Amino acid sequence: MYKLKVIRQLESGDNNFSLSFPRRRESRDFKAVDSPVKPGNDNFWLVLLHGKNTLLACLFLSFFLFTGCANKTGTDNIIRLPMQTDIKGFDPAYAEDLYSHTAMAQIYETLLQYAYLERPYKVEPLLADGMPEISKNGLTYTFKIKKGVIFQDDKCFPGSKGRELTADDFVYSFKRIADMNTRSTGWWVFDGRIEGLNEFREKTKDSPKTDYTIDVAGLKAVDKYTLRFKLTKPHPQFLYTLTMMYTAVVANEAVETYGQEFLNHPVGTGPYKLTKWTRNSRIIFDKNPTFRQEFYPVTGETTDKTNGLLVDTGKQIPFIDRIVYIVYLEEQPLWLNFLKGNIDRSGIPKDSYSSAINASKELMPELQEKGIKLWKVPMLDVTYTGFNMEDPVLGKNLKLRQAICLAHDINKVIDLFYNGRAIPAQGPIPPGLDGYDPEFKNPYQSFDLEKAKQLLDQAGYPEGKGLPALAFEASGSGTIDRQWAELFKKEMEAVNIKVNVNYNTWPEFLDKLNKKKGQIYGLAWGADYPDAENFLQLFYGPNAANGQNNTNYKNPEFDRLYEKISTMPPSGERTKIYKQMVKIVTSDCPWIFGAHRMSFALSQQWVKNYKPNDVATNLLKYYRIDTQERAKMLKERF
Repeated sequence: MYKLKVIRQLESGDNNFSLSFPRRRESRDFKAVDSPVKPGNDNFWLVLLHGKNTLLACLFLSFFLFTGCANKTGTDNIIRLPMQTDIKGFDPAYAEDLYSHTAMAQIYETLLQYAYLERPYKVEPLLADGMPEISKNGLTYTFKIKKGVIFQDDKCFPGSKGRELTADDFVYSFKRIADMNTRSTGWWVFDGRIEGLNEFREKTKDSPKTDYTIDVAGLKAVDKYTLRFKLTKPHPQFLYTLTMMYTAVVANEAVETYGQEFLNHPVGTGPYKLTKWTRNSRIIFDKNPTFRQEFYPVTGETTDKTNGLLVDTGKQIPFIDRIVYIVYLEEQPLWLNFLKGNIDRSGIPKDSYSSAINASKELMPELQEKGIKLWKVPMLDVTYTGFNMEDPVLGKNLKLRQAICLAHDINKVIDLFYNGRAIPAQGPIPPGLDGYDPEFKNPYQSFDLEKAKQLLDQAGYPEGKGLPALAFEASGSGTIDRQWAELFKKEMEAVNIKVNVNYNTWPEFLDKLNKKKGQIYGLAWGADYPDAENFLQLFYGPNAANGQNNTNYKNPEFDRLYEKISTMPPSGERTKIYKQMVKIVTSDCPWIFGAHRMSFALSQQWVKNYKPNDVATNLLKYYRIDTQERAKMLKERF
């Protein structure tokens, strides 16, 4: 669904991530309300973590967390979860990465969501009062909005009391994404889809302040509780897009009141509200006291009852009073805190894999005895190393890109970084989606140093002579980020290609990609929605300027086929075109195709109603903490 780091497994165990990019937008200074950096607060420990004595700092921080922050009794109704990097902010207009998206999803809401327990994934109403009425030609969607939905109390409203949500709020929110002054990274979701919205966008181009009363033919509040969309052409994935955070509803009063600081002051309709955000440390959400009555689902898969997932059927949500996300830049402090019971969910660090998982790929008995549960779930994702196709060295030299692809050993990456929990990606479409072809073999996926050297010679750089050093942009500076970058650097040295590594913070990394400054970089993409079109859009040429095609790849034949399938419902013909498009893009090598991963997620036994999900992030409202069980088990662990 949103950009995420290519190497580290998701500590959350939920597998949603994707990419999106703005149209030449300027860098924004994303700020948070930070505490002074001094001993005794969170930022002090993060300064240590960024210093030279990182290992000592990690151990010191772990000791501090164990002794100073541990939940001694286990009786508080709080869930504590890891976040592997800091977030950019809380404005849905910039929900371009998984981590920011996950945080926002606890506060903001969309018209539709994914049914929590049901598989295959399907959409259901969230702020909509039922599924839409769709015209016979598939162009008009009419939604009824739930009555009595209230924006959280905030000083932006008269008397600091939240007001009722109306259809006009959706019209405002969608226009705001289109507004060029907003410089949203989510415009690609709407681009060319809604009648009149692109024309509205053009009118905002030279206006310092946008007039939101400008009429948009395809975006209408028919009355207070009725919203109507008119599409420019059929879009089979339209309902899926209405689950995405870019389509979340915001209040114009909040945007006007806070201005540039709106991203630090989220005002939503969801089950939680932001209490505190300390950059690079932790994010705290508390239950929203004005949240409407919503209830735990009553239907799911046949195994859900056996697995205890229907115990809370029909009960009012959310169950948990407080959510605490703790930022961990290194994996070992996270792992140690999970084992101590200070963290409620975790992935498995690669260096701890053999002590956690046995030869049968099951959880070690000693961890099972602690009440830790293992969840093994195939991820709808693909990892990759991208080339900037507008780069003067790489972009026009296919043989050079092919040589680099063949010098990269994905099987070594899978062994070293994923502990074998992945399969090589022959193309962008993961197993489980229509268009995935298990028989297809990417000719540039195999590891072949001799052929790589031959192609390098054909590229005009025999033995690497004359080729300037290439720049690899790392998405972090932690231990795993450095190990990954160094491995790639050594692989290229084996064929006489020199690589320099630039280490970035996650926001710096995103900013470079948004400005087309990255030459080579590693990323991963996971499904916005369960359709291969969501992966193929990463290569659509028009998306290079304002969308999620961050390699800036352009191929007229690929674009023609993409435009054809973008309006096609599922069919054998569409599947055939999907496979044709995969062959085109793998021949052009805008990526070094990486892997499709298997998530090994861990949760504490006292976390109830947990079910892994590939496409949704607003799931914490369904979780419940058994505080008595946690207190008992923590007492046994110490």
